[in-house]
Amino acid sequence: MSTLTEVASGYQTRHTLPLRVELVRQLKRRRTLVMGAVLGLLPFVLLIAFAIGGDPSSRDGRITLMNTATASGANFAAVNLFVSAGFLLVIPVALFCGDTVASEASWSSLRYLLAAPVPRARLLWSKLTVALGLSLAAMILLPVVALAVGTAAYGWGPLQIPTGGALDTGTAVQRLVVTVAYIFVSQLVTAGLAFWLSTKTDAPLGAVGGAVGLTIVGNVLDAVTALGHWRDFLPAHWQFAWADAVQPHPEWSGMIQGTAISITYALVLFALAFRGFARKDIVS
Repeated sequence: MSTLTEVASGYQTRHTLPLRVELVRQLKRRRTLVMGAVLGLLPFVLLIAFAIGGDPSSRDGRITLMNTATASGANFAAVNLFVSAGFLLVIPVALFCGDTVASEASWSSLRYLLAAPVPRARLLWSKLTVALGLSLAAMILLPVVALAVGTAAYGWGPLQIPTGGALDTGTAVQRLVVTVAYIFVSQLVTAGLAFWLSTKTDAPLGAVGGAVGLTIVGNVLDAVTALGHWRDFLPAHWQFAWADAVQPHPEWSGMIQGTAISITYALVLFALAFRGFARKDIVS
């Protein structure tokens, strides 16, 4: 009794589901366009808010980054990151990573992709790479638009530090790049949660909502001071460590610890996603 062991001539695993094909598919989706529009419009919303509310630097009380929002384009970009990092930037990461596999299952197209044949690991790598790429693009889009809008409205100048001092424009841009990179790394935990849940369910909303919900739970736990040093193991505890980078004398220890925590959690979650999907019965 013979066994069919031959494969189609010219078939190569690495050529299945090319990244450019997956990228084009995801870019054409409505949720990608809507999320890009939301992030692109946020700086204009804040600009209008500051125009209506007046100069925040003229108010009494504790000096924060918000008080320097209108000092320069660099300050305006930093404020946009500050108000978005805690929640808004979580949404595109959860959306792009949580919707990617589950949406195929909900459309009943996942089994046809695998029958193409696209190896399971190849499918996950393609989708994860594109999802992380779109997440990074979303995080770059916001400060770039904010910097352009802020510069047009408030001028190109140094980044004013709330505690005193300033960073020249060249240094400020470099620090903002570091800030965006750190925010992206800190969101890898959300990406891992969303991607893992996406391989476990056929409901995209469940994967996206579950990742966002667990991220919120992490933020709530970090606010519980009774946990003491246990909070150091929560990714949410280090999400604003990037603020140490926009100081005259930056402190990197918090960002290093936050990076280590985020990458560790993310690697575990990505590994669980690949391991579980490799053994999963695909019926959708």
